[in-house]
Amino acid sequence: MTTAISDRLTLADWRRRVAELYADVRRLAADDPATAWEHWRVTRETLFREHPQSPVPASARSAFVASHWPYDARLRFEVVVEVEPEDSTHPARSPLAPAESPAPGGRGAILALPNSGEESLGFSRVGSVTIPFPDRPRTLAMFWLSGYAGGLFLPFRDGTSGHETYAAGRYLVDAAKSADLGGDSGRGTVILDFNFAYQPSCAWDPRWACPLAPPENRLDLRIEAGERLTVTHD
Repeated sequence: MTTAISDRLTLADWRRRVAELYADVRRLAADDPATAWEHWRVTRETLFREHPQSPVPASARSAFVASHWPYDARLRFEVVVEVEPEDSTHPARSPLAPAESPAPGGRGAILALPNSGEESLGFSRVGSVTIPFPDRPRTLAMFWLSGYAGGLFLPFRDGTSGHETYAAGRYLVDAAKSADLGGDSGRGTVILDFNFAYQPSCAWDPRWACPLAPPENRLDLRIEAGERLTVTHD
């Protein structure tokens, strides 16, 4: 088998396993989000340590140990995706409902988010979500990947960025890669659980190019939940 074919087969297997993992998480979280999180944490660590498509450099995989803050139930939310003004021609339609065009809510301009590499991906802004943090609400933008497989995308930065977590931020939702905790399309909601926040692949190895959080998705507080950066040893 050639290297190219082997790489594609292992990548297909990686995507399959990640999709299965998030399907398990959604099922388990319906009754016990903390148990779902523990399953996610353990399974991801195993994939990162053992799978040939791990974003961790091959020389560091065998010693890889994931690091997370303890699960915090206060940081799980179901929030409404609020429609962008440019989508006002369909005021009754939820931005998560089936759309006439390939990109739900994608009537606005195609945007290029900050990127860790030279290549940039196109996104459209679906809307925004208001998160009721204990001290006061904050708003984050929600995007839709315009190419590739499509999908909702929500990156963010917070007060841990550049310290305990990757300087350019973490991901909450990346549905094109199956990182999706669910929601209710009829009510226009998504589930955002910061305990499942994770570093993009470029945090582990600069050979990966990743879209990053734009300025509007930088939170003015520390999110001490989800994945932390881990020191790996050869």
